[in-house]
Order: sequence, then structure tokens, then C-alpha cells
Amino acid sequence: MIKIGIIGGTGFGNPGLLENAATQKVHTPYGAPSGLVTTGTLDGMEVATLPRHGANHSIYPSAVNFRANIWAMKHLGVTHIFAVTAVGSLREEIKPGHIIFPDQFIDRTTRRIATFYEGQEVCHIPMSDPFCDRLRSMLLKTADTLGLASHGCGTVITIEGPRFSTRAESKMFRLWGADVINMSTVPEVVLAREAGICYAAIAMGTDYDCWHESEEPVSWELIQKIMQENAENVKTLLRAAINKVDFTECACRQAVATSIL
Repeated sequence: MIKIGIIGGTGFGNPGLLENAATQKVHTPYGAPSGLVTTGTLDGMEVATLPRHGANHSIYPSAVNFRANIWAMKHLGVTHIFAVTAVGSLREEIKPGHIIFPDQFIDRTTRRIATFYEGQEVCHIPMSDPFCDRLRSMLLKTADTLGLASHGCGTVITIEGPRFSTRAESKMFRLWGADVINMSTVPEVVLAREAGICYAAIAMGTDYDCWHESEEPVSWELIQKIMQENAENVKTLLRAAINKVDFTECACRQAVATSIL
């Protein structure tokens, strides 16, 4: 049985999409999730939503309890996650307001626990293709049908935050091959793979970080402004995509079975 999880990021913590919505508190072995989980239906599909940074965006990126969030989704029976995230663009062609569906990541975090397996077990989860290709391809086709400006692949680099990059760092990340930058994809995507959940990121470009010297440097005010302007595009995408998810056997859900020592 398919159940969709939506993890809302900056500017998208409470999408207000669900019918028969009800909130519940989920207790996990890893502490409290970022907030109450809202469950309900969207076009007949069961959906659970969770604000990554809390109801009032009071949790900074490295303080997000990623393990509790993903465990809560798994506990509620979620099989597929759409993770909405604000990103800065590191490429001229990825303009503010565009939607990106990343297929790779670079991890520049240092303080986050990226596994459920501690103590007596070790999990060497494969990450060659970290995002669910089925979900990503479906989202791209749906965005194209809707006429949304989007990019079907790209590398997201996740930094620790909460500060933004220096200009030197931003230019370095471009040289490394990163296309967009955020503070939340890792370890969320890794934990989803360990939990056997298909995961795709819906990344909304909000700015040109600070490498683009002819543009306004990234700021919190700028991110909020662009996300508020474009949140409706993401809602439209989710409404159109929700019933196109299928439960065909997927490597995402099977990888953990052969990864635990």
C-alpha cells in the first residue's frame, strides 16, 4: 500500500494540502521529530506531512532531528517521500524560481548522525544513486506537463549552516561540480534509504548564492520572498504527481537488506 510523506522545508513547512487533516504526536527511539505530523488524504492518496524546521521555523539545520523525522515517517507506513527544500543556484541556467530534481549530492556536513545503525550493527548503505530515479523521472515529466521551469538532474551540495557560504566557498563548490546548495538534504536522503523509503527532493531555487557578483547576495529575506512567490508551483506539482506514484519494486526499498553487518 502506497503512503506519501511530504517533508516541508523553508517556506513550505505547512503546505495545507490535505483533506480530513488531523495532527498527531509521534514518539521515536531517537527523540522528538521536528513537529506534529499531519495526516490526511490528497486525491484519495494517504499522505503524512512534517515541517522539517518546526512549525515556526525555529530549528536550525544542524539541530533538525533527521533520524526522528524519518523514523516517524516509517512508523506511519510512509513508502515514498517528497522532500521540499530551498536551494541556492550555483549555475547561471538555474534561475531563482526554477525547480530542480537532484540526482546526486556532495556532503559537507560534519555534525550530523547519518545512520540508524549503532552498537551491534553497521550499515554500509549504497549511495551511488541516492535519489529514487522513478520518483525523480515522474516529477520531471509532471513538471514539464504543467509547464513549470525545471531541471531533471543536478548535484546538490549540503553544507552545515546555519551561516551562508563565503564567496570563495561558493566559487569552490562550482568547481567541484555542484549545481545547487542547501543545508538539509544530508543526512535525510541517507536515512530514507536505510529505512527502505523511496526519496526524491523537490528543490526550489531561491537565489544565486554569492558566487554571482552581478546579483544580490543570498539573504534570509530573499529566500523567504522567492519561496512565498513559488510555493504554489510546488503545491500544483504535488497535486498533479501524487497519484502517479506506483509501488513497482524499487532498489531504494531493497538496498538495506544486503547492507547490514
